[in-house]
Amino acid sequence: MPYAAPPINDLRWRAPVALKPWQGIYTADGVRPVCVQRVPASRGFNIAAPVEPLSEDCLYLNVWTPPTAKRGAKLAVIVFIHGGGFTSESPNRADYRGSEIAKKGVIYVSIGYRLGVFGYLAHPDMTKESGHNASGNWGVLDQIAALQWVQRNIAAFGGDPGNVTIVGHSAGSESVYTLQSSPLAHGLFAKASGWSGADLPPGGRPPRTLAESEPDGVKLQQALKVNSVAEMRLVPWDRILATVADPNSGLGGLQTRPIVDGYVLTDVPEKIFKDGKQNDVPILVSSTNADLGSNAQFAQVKTLDDFHKASQSNFGDAVDKFLKLFPASTDAEAVQQAQFVAANEGFGVANRDWARTQVMSGKQPAYLVQFRLARPYRDDVQWVGAKPADRGAFHGSDIAFWLGTYSLGGALSNTLRWTDWDKELSAEMDDALVAFAKTGNPSTSALKFPRYDANDEQRLILGEKVWIEKMDTEKIEFLRAHVQTRPQPAAGR
Repeated sequence: MPYAAPPINDLRWRAPVALKPWQGIYTADGVRPVCVQRVPASRGFNIAAPVEPLSEDCLYLNVWTPPTAKRGAKLAVIVFIHGGGFTSESPNRADYRGSEIAKKGVIYVSIGYRLGVFGYLAHPDMTKESGHNASGNWGVLDQIAALQWVQRNIAAFGGDPGNVTIVGHSAGSESVYTLQSSPLAHGLFAKASGWSGADLPPGGRPPRTLAESEPDGVKLQQALKVNSVAEMRLVPWDRILATVADPNSGLGGLQTRPIVDGYVLTDVPEKIFKDGKQNDVPILVSSTNADLGSNAQFAQVKTLDDFHKASQSNFGDAVDKFLKLFPASTDAEAVQQAQFVAANEGFGVANRDWARTQVMSGKQPAYLVQFRLARPYRDDVQWVGAKPADRGAFHGSDIAFWLGTYSLGGALSNTLRWTDWDKELSAEMDDALVAFAKTGNPSTSALKFPRYDANDEQRLILGEKVWIEKMDTEKIEFLRAHVQTRPQPAAGR
């Protein structure tokens, strides 16, 4: 269903505009186009490239309801924001579907939003014409418009507009973090959950300012060889994508992600949280132990010699302090220490920091999780240079568990053999997500989540077994301090 007018022609690079009412019944029995993006031939990791048509007319959302849903039922609502590094993906992916979790008594909504230069391009002339002296956060404004649609309409589907939980993965998780930081999203949700993504170094990248971002729009205008923003809006979208991708266009440093524009975001989210100005709601934040930003060299440690080589190359002048904090005298100890490093860099520490800043300045609780179960590929499946089992719980491997979508397929579904434990753990995880959406506490009879305490850090570990891990704050703070001195990968997927 559409939640805003198509952002085409003169509405390109503008805040979403309300839909014009229609007469009669709207037919909503199929998926709509995917927001324009560069589509690779394949994505790997059991993920297919979008097969739906691409279009700028893409501000649609999907709604799944349980059989018990009817007007007045006041069911909890989950709104899912997809990942893709702010440049790709769609809400229609198989493992993003809400058909399974809706069976557990919640309304599930997934949303599309503008991507890449169409969703996150600032330009000084766009700033002037906006009416808010801001530009560049069109994709975030789309997400806010979708949440406003939910507030106006979800009761007709049996949902409770006062009990909305926003959930996102990767760039979707960073979007949840951004929405929790934005004054424009105040009152649009009651709870938030982010999986592997937060605009916090070292796992993410702090957003740029409007002044730092506006030159990108000018560069794109120059590369398109047009004289104004009005003319930019007349350029076909496929030509714009081709220009951005052209290595000779001079646009190699162009960034497309949320920015501090003074309107959607009034400051860096980390500071907004530290000042206690965030939308103060319960949060459930999670990472995987082989996530984006996790140190691949440590993840591949098999011997004590491997560990020492990785330590020296990663920590340089601080290696002696590192080895004192992370002592190892045997291969087994080296592997154990290396696994700790991999699990607590990247989004492992960024999402932990999200929980930490929430409880240190807010009144609402945080719950912290790490997923450590390797995806069950067949024994004969090989990736380039590695066996999948050695990769561990990679970025995004937890989505199907949280949403119960492991049986819905995917491009490489024939390479997987889901075990009884996989299915049991998935049922327990989506029960927990439903409990969180309903009550603000994810604990169930099967899974007990510790409430995160910045002075006594603990998190729930979901893997071959389930346990509560007491976190080593000193080690984590060392990694947090030193990883920021090394180049970081792009956050999101």
